[in-house]
Amino acid sequence: MPQNFAYLPRIVDGVLDQLLDGAPAIALRGARGVGKTATASRRAATTYNLDDEQTRAVVAADPRRLLSGPKPILIDEWQLMPQSWDLVRRAVDRDRTAAQFLLTGSASPTTPPAHSGAGRIVSVVMRPMALAERGLTDPTVSLAELLTGRRGSIEGATHLSAEIYAHEILASGFPGLRGLPVPIVRAQLESYIEHAIDRDFTDQGRPIRNRASLMRWLRAYSGAVSSTASYEKIRDAASGGTSEKPAKTTVLNYIDVLESIWLIDPVPAWKPELNELRRLALSPKHQLVDPALAARLRRVSVATLLDGQAPGALNQRYSTLFGALFEAQVTHDVRVYSQPADASAFHFRDRDGGHEIDLIVEGPDQGVVAIETKLAATVNDGDVRHLVWLRDRIGDQLRDAVVVTTGREAYRRRDGVAVVPAALLGP
Repeated sequence: MPQNFAYLPRIVDGVLDQLLDGAPAIALRGARGVGKTATASRRAATTYNLDDEQTRAVVAADPRRLLSGPKPILIDEWQLMPQSWDLVRRAVDRDRTAAQFLLTGSASPTTPPAHSGAGRIVSVVMRPMALAERGLTDPTVSLAELLTGRRGSIEGATHLSAEIYAHEILASGFPGLRGLPVPIVRAQLESYIEHAIDRDFTDQGRPIRNRASLMRWLRAYSGAVSSTASYEKIRDAASGGTSEKPAKTTVLNYIDVLESIWLIDPVPAWKPELNELRRLALSPKHQLVDPALAARLRRVSVATLLDGQAPGALNQRYSTLFGALFEAQVTHDVRVYSQPADASAFHFRDRDGGHEIDLIVEGPDQGVVAIETKLAATVNDGDVRHLVWLRDRIGDQLRDAVVVTTGREAYRRRDGVAVVPAALLGP
């Protein structure tokens, strides 16, 4: 994927700089094209690009060469030489000085390292650019502040409309695609998907025997974004309900590889240790690493999104694919904003489906912010009923409750629920 020359600051920059003050080695993980190399390179004094065949050949003859040179040392695409992980781990065992090594990788190695590196190599996930990183407007509502539970005033205004959000979803958060013409973005997203199928599966030692079957499954999966649709339903959708559908073992192979290369990025279910919330559904919510990939797989345009078309979508909660993709974008962004706060994002659904909340952000003290998304500018009492229900169940553990919208202004309702346009939410 092409890279623009100008570096666009990322939220993970601050996370990395803070960790480099004390951590001897950091592994920056994430999908191909999210900007890991560009971000890590800005902090490296020495770089070994292992996706370069000549560099890899030289290092293969003398692997300890990877430890030489001014520090920090960046080992880019380390998974192409899995022994590099153990070399770094052993080097850190000998010397715990901060900011020695940066490792970047876009896939799990086919031959895993002998040791996990736990306690020695700190792992950081990097995702495509969130709305707050794209320079659209200045966020006025901080997720970290919401997690404090102070419930301060909610303010701010934006010019962004539903149409602009549709454009941004399809424009992608991959930094190398920012600012490119729409036909080029579409072609690059198509190439990204083809690369994953034709090369990444093979690189993982799992070559695809039936390429068309995998493409059908991926398109069906993209129609299930922001839902917990069963894999059986996705299999049925991939085969048009006929008997010619991939075997369960084949689907599990798809999922395993697609997660290992970060093409799919499912959201785990929230599992609190509360008697009041025992009967919970534990299935993950389906998401791709970038909602633009889901949109491309469904062959939608801004016009079809705005017209309310949802070809083949499996998400029963949304009447249009636009609603599911808007939730997918907000979910992606909230996961990016959660990192500086040392928080994690989940989804919530009870077992009978009576109560469902799009996102639960849990901070390090187990306090949570509950977030609903709404593809509209206005919020009514019905839109906050699940948030109010959760507040009645967990009390002060709920630090704040938010509805993220496509509206123009941020404010707090009389019942205490914050209403925040997606572009005004930030870290």
